[in-house]
Amino acid sequence: MVTNGSRASDRRLEEEERPRSPRALIVDDAEGMRAYLATLFETRGFDVDTCDDGGRALNLLESGADPDVILLDVMMPGTDGLAALGRIRETWPDVPVLMVSVVGKASTIVQAMQLGAADYLTKPFEEAELDAALDRLGLHSARGRRGTSRSPGVEIAQTVWVSPAMREIRSVVEQIGDTDVTVLIQGESGAGKEVVAREVHAVSTRSNGPFVKVNCAALPTDLLESELFGYEKGAFTGANGRKQGKFELASGGSIFLDEIGEMCPSLQAKLLQVLQDAEFTRLGGNREVRVDVRVVCATNRSLIEMVAAGDFREDLYFRLNVVAIEIPPLRDRREEVPLLVETFLARYTALYERPRSGLSQRLIEAMNAYPFPGNVRELENMIKRVVVLESEDSILSEITRVRTSRSARREELDALLEEIEETAGDMPLREVGRRFALEVEREAIEHMLEQTGWNRKQAAVRLGISYKTLLHKIRDCAVEVRG
Repeated sequence: MVTNGSRASDRRLEEEERPRSPRALIVDDAEGMRAYLATLFETRGFDVDTCDDGGRALNLLESGADPDVILLDVMMPGTDGLAALGRIRETWPDVPVLMVSVVGKASTIVQAMQLGAADYLTKPFEEAELDAALDRLGLHSARGRRGTSRSPGVEIAQTVWVSPAMREIRSVVEQIGDTDVTVLIQGESGAGKEVVAREVHAVSTRSNGPFVKVNCAALPTDLLESELFGYEKGAFTGANGRKQGKFELASGGSIFLDEIGEMCPSLQAKLLQVLQDAEFTRLGGNREVRVDVRVVCATNRSLIEMVAAGDFREDLYFRLNVVAIEIPPLRDRREEVPLLVETFLARYTALYERPRSGLSQRLIEAMNAYPFPGNVRELENMIKRVVVLESEDSILSEITRVRTSRSARREELDALLEEIEETAGDMPLREVGRRFALEVEREAIEHMLEQTGWNRKQAAVRLGISYKTLLHKIRDCAVEVRG
């Protein structure tokens, strides 16, 4: 006879004998990022706990949570990542902590390493980078279901090929599928350069290999070099062991160098060496490392103009520009908008567990007349806001304000020209130039701020001026800053 007690005892024994899944604690204040990171770990066989600030993470640990690894964001309200890291290292020194942040400052990374971080990943990072970090921690066995998660870019890859211009690009991509030629993708910010880069990899003979993305504008020069080429133990303060760079992680596959126009001359020279010889040295090392990598680059700047200005190496430009792909802006590919809207609605209603509903006819008509200066990325952010807020009001207000502002600005320029014509000779030529230049600069600054999501630092870089100069011009031109 089997009693309830014996059944319970058997279950306990089975649970004790059953291999324990590794557990990850993810700490990030952004709900969408927490969900995405949780999915990455779950598809690698981890059980996952999440929380939104360092204080709550410490409370979880004090209450008995026993993670095998902690993924800790740097920038959070309340107890930030670095403060939490210090406490974790004091009380739970054996738990490895991976720091993650969009902040790429050398001082921040060095501080995190000195506080005891096991590794540091810069957002957005590739799955291959996370896998490499887990490998270094001895947690590689957790990846039993690796490859089941999909990059967000994959979802729209099937959507963007409906317009004639993108079908022509797809044809070029398929033509070069069985080659290893370098590809240079150019187009406005947010137009879909990464989607095309991923398609170049997906249809190639390297499709079973890794696809590794590097944003060359996200990190300062010294950190970008270590990210690309890795480093040896002792290469700098906090370098407690050897770390593979992105080129090594991409070996056998493709590396995507986004914003290649932001790469400094010294790194351009080292990249040229990799393209010519397929080898390089890690930071702090003297041994040549050989790699087998296909290079795909992207930029929203004119590299040929940069070459003429002496800001980009001519020999590197010709090495990269074997196959050039120019992506038209979304305003010239309006056939894609309805399908993109449906794709983003499906993604974010599922992610944020919101009820699924379509857009109102009023918003659809407003979007039909909107130029989307931020392209696909701007459209995605619009749909995300509609889903999260469960309201279209803010988007409608913004679209209408931008259209009205643009129309009014054109009228102001026309009125200024008429005034100049009517008062020719009364106004000094210098004053004519100053007033007209002010209006044109205001238009250019507003347009670039919209393209960068009102990120003033990025806008300054793309306008070719310093951040301080941009702030002065925003004030002088009376630009209405929204972010």
